Amino acid sequence: MTLKNQSIVIIVLLFSAFISYSQDFTLSLIVINEETNIPLENAQISITPCNCGGITNEAGRFSIDLPGGDYTATVNYIGFTKEVLNVTLNQSKVITVKLWPEEEQLSEVVVRAKRILDNLETPQMGALELNAQELKKIPAAIGEFDVLRGMTLLAGVNNAGELSNGLSVRGGSLDQNLLLYDYAPVFNPTHLFGLFSVFTPESVSSVDLYRANIPSRYGGRTTSVLDVKVKNPYTNKFKLSGGVGIISSRLSIETPLIKDKLMMSLGGRAGFTDFLLPIFSERLKNTKANFQDATLKLLYLPTENDQISFTGFYTKDFYQLDLITKIQNINAENNQFDFKTLNGTLNWTHSFSNDRILRTLLVMSDYNPKTIFPEQQSDNEIEFDSGIKYVSFISELTNTINEEIDYYGGVQINKYTIQPGNLDPGNGNSILPVDLARENSYVFSGYGNLNWLLGERLKFSAGLRFNHFVFVGPYTQGSFDDITGELLGTTFFEKGAGVKTYNDLEPRVGLNYKLGEVTSIKASFARLNQYLQNVYNSTTPLPTSRWKTSDPNIVPQNSDAYGFGIYTGVADNTIELGLEGYYRTSDNNLTYKPGADFFLQEYLERDIVQAEGKAYGAELSFRKPKGKVNGWFNYTWSRSLLRSQNERLADRINNNEWFASDFDRPHVFNGTINFEGDPYNTWSFNFTAQTGRPYTVANSVFKIEDLEVPIFLERNNARLRPYHRLDFSWKVSYGKNPNRKWKGDWIFTIYNVYGRRNPFNVYYTQRQGVEDGAIFLDSPLGSYELSVLNSPLLALTYNFVFD
Repeated sequence: MTLKNQSIVIIVLLFSAFISYSQDFTLSLIVINEETNIPLENAQISITPCNCGGITNEAGRFSIDLPGGDYTATVNYIGFTKEVLNVTLNQSKVITVKLWPEEEQLSEVVVRAKRILDNLETPQMGALELNAQELKKIPAAIGEFDVLRGMTLLAGVNNAGELSNGLSVRGGSLDQNLLLYDYAPVFNPTHLFGLFSVFTPESVSSVDLYRANIPSRYGGRTTSVLDVKVKNPYTNKFKLSGGVGIISSRLSIETPLIKDKLMMSLGGRAGFTDFLLPIFSERLKNTKANFQDATLKLLYLPTENDQISFTGFYTKDFYQLDLITKIQNINAENNQFDFKTLNGTLNWTHSFSNDRILRTLLVMSDYNPKTIFPEQQSDNEIEFDSGIKYVSFISELTNTINEEIDYYGGVQINKYTIQPGNLDPGNGNSILPVDLARENSYVFSGYGNLNWLLGERLKFSAGLRFNHFVFVGPYTQGSFDDITGELLGTTFFEKGAGVKTYNDLEPRVGLNYKLGEVTSIKASFARLNQYLQNVYNSTTPLPTSRWKTSDPNIVPQNSDAYGFGIYTGVADNTIELGLEGYYRTSDNNLTYKPGADFFLQEYLERDIVQAEGKAYGAELSFRKPKGKVNGWFNYTWSRSLLRSQNERLADRINNNEWFASDFDRPHVFNGTINFEGDPYNTWSFNFTAQTGRPYTVANSVFKIEDLEVPIFLERNNARLRPYHRLDFSWKVSYGKNPNRKWKGDWIFTIYNVYGRRNPFNVYYTQRQGVEDGAIFLDSPLGSYELSVLNSPLLALTYNFVFD
């Protein structure tokens, strides 16, 4: 090419560039919330070097015409991270800007403390984790999110019945789940007949459910662990939040007490519903119910390597029922239940380095249920109270060697003191006082766990826990006739004397293999033992249910659980799919003998049977966590069976054949969907359906002195009608000014939208004359369904935050 031709080309290129940069183009920015994909209105846009800009509209959009050239656009929105864009404008462009919610600005000391604790509390492989934001999306019966109700929407997790927050995980009984609230066990997790769980809503940070590969740091239950964490008050300013509702109201504060040293959070809730209950049923006109709970957390940072926290938890319930007015030979006008829990956790975390951390805990839990029987035609009250006192010491070292290997190891000492029951007849003389002997036991445990990343695809987790259980005196041991069951004699053990010991080794193994970028398979095995159990003869354990520690006659429960699953992501990993199967065998499951009455029984072993069990099933899950339309769907097919192994005919259940446990639900479907149409409205629907619960039908009837008496030869030989329910919630947020300190929203909820009359139980009663003859014909007994709700339950709650 000649010099002249080169010059012409250069001139043409320069002219073309000049023309393009002197032409105006349209720059459009769409600003959205990265977590929710909701447009952010009034986001501030500043552009240099033109020194121009503006704010986004309701759709999160901002547009401006600019000459071609290079620009820097800065996007700001209160409470979100700042985004800086370098844009070469040589044509009209539309750019989507995603902003992340920004944590409040904290000092370096507080940020370091938070980072250490976050790393320490990362859930182990195999955990199902829900944070507070995800829990808030679940429609609740009373306008506020609820921990246990949220768990029952996950695969393999069921409730114990209508308006009950007792959990059955993969066919296990209620007492086979370890419920922890900041490391302290909770023995009764429900308020208001199970409508609420006891965990203070504003105080909850996250919830981890372990149902397969249970970490070795947890022991004492054979089915699952539900670990509820309380928020750490990392804050440098005062914050007030809460809610006012028809059924319950709550208030929470977070504030620094000493800047960068001492911080506090305090949350409380109360419910007074006596005036509402008669609205739902005339039969509930004499029913009373109220409750309260509170959670306090103090966080102290003495040095940059140490943090000390204290969590205090208190809950109290009172309710009165006149549906059942006679227990044993106590004739009462009604039954009153008054029970409370007081827990405390002292936690010292020391960081030797970012990778090596020592945690030491002292935990206390005191559960005290009381039942009050006001005598008929008298001002005397008969009181029955019982309780559990639990004290635990834990010390655990966590160490991260490198990106591939980390481990932890520790020791734990638990002490249980159980008061089985104390009956105080008051000033009456028709009832004799009863004071059952206390039970004392210790569990000494050592444990360790290793996580190892083998290459880029395989992650291996192995844990081992050793338990040494000791049951100590004072204790009176009875010996019984093998044929008649009669008491033959007793042996007394002095205070502190060793009565019985059990030593158990619990291996836990988990594997996670990545088949690709978004697909993995997992396998697990866990052996667990249980030394504390709850004995009851209904699926919802009332405060009168009885806790019992292992002893010479009641052997610890144990289980071996196997799991295998495959998980994948589709649609650019925005949708998560999972299929998991499990099989669990168990021994020494506690259930009651036919005709058992253990309310004031001194020797409980005479009324219970320890049965073998098996549970198996498959769980299919679909989850879409983000987007304007999000939610999850789960389907579970499973079985849960028990079998007694008693030689004595009177002690056999179903003649030692397999029978369905109280928590056998072959088919369960749960679905939750959220429509986040705009920044101000969120509509949520929850649908649940499951096979009816097993119950027992009389096999025959015989007559004794003109009284028809049913004969029960089989247990759980029939099922209630299938259970299904639709819930709805509508959250309305308002206020376009992101700088205002007071923010509020309204939540309107409908529980049981189409008024399904789901059966809670079936009971039998002697028929009088030709009553209901068209239904029961000549049968001497009539069977009737008991339903808790047969109409929609509406609630309206106002929630607020002052920051």
